[in-house]
Amino acid sequence: MSIKQKEKGFTIIEVVLVLAIAGLIFMMVFVALPGLQRAQRDTQRKNDMARMMTQLSSYSSNNRGAIPANLILPAATSFVLNYLGGTAANTAGPEYLEPSTGLGYTFVTVNTAIPAAPALGAIYYDTSAHCGTDGALIADTARKFTLRTRLEGQKDNVPYCIDNR
Repeated sequence: MSIKQKEKGFTIIEVVLVLAIAGLIFMMVFVALPGLQRAQRDTQRKNDMARMMTQLSSYSSNNRGAIPANLILPAATSFVLNYLGGTAANTAGPEYLEPSTGLGYTFVTVNTAIPAAPALGAIYYDTSAHCGTDGALIADTARKFTLRTRLEGQKDNVPYCIDNR
């Protein structure tokens, strides 16, 4: 009688199965990664806008409740330069960089309709209005103001809107 010894090691089927499972895991990670990065950039944009809103409130406090009539030069000079550390080209300073381009946010003329495909990094400043539920502006008192921008993950071209209400 001969006793058959069992050989040590993995069969080819076990190796292929492990590689297939590892491949599926890597594929799921690579499919989800762009969406996670997009969400992270959108979160950064929202945080930057909240900080800008804080600076606008600080400006208002320092100017007896007045708000900037416009953030475009020459009216914007004191706000953009002194509060956002920006440049004379209507762009925010190095503390406020658009995450996908690495450039400062650019301010657009007050009370301007947002185009269907606005550029990333464009900030729309509106006065005498507050944000509606669908991103539209609703007329309000003279001391109300909003900031609106495009997010990468936005749906139906509804801009992200934040106000001082």
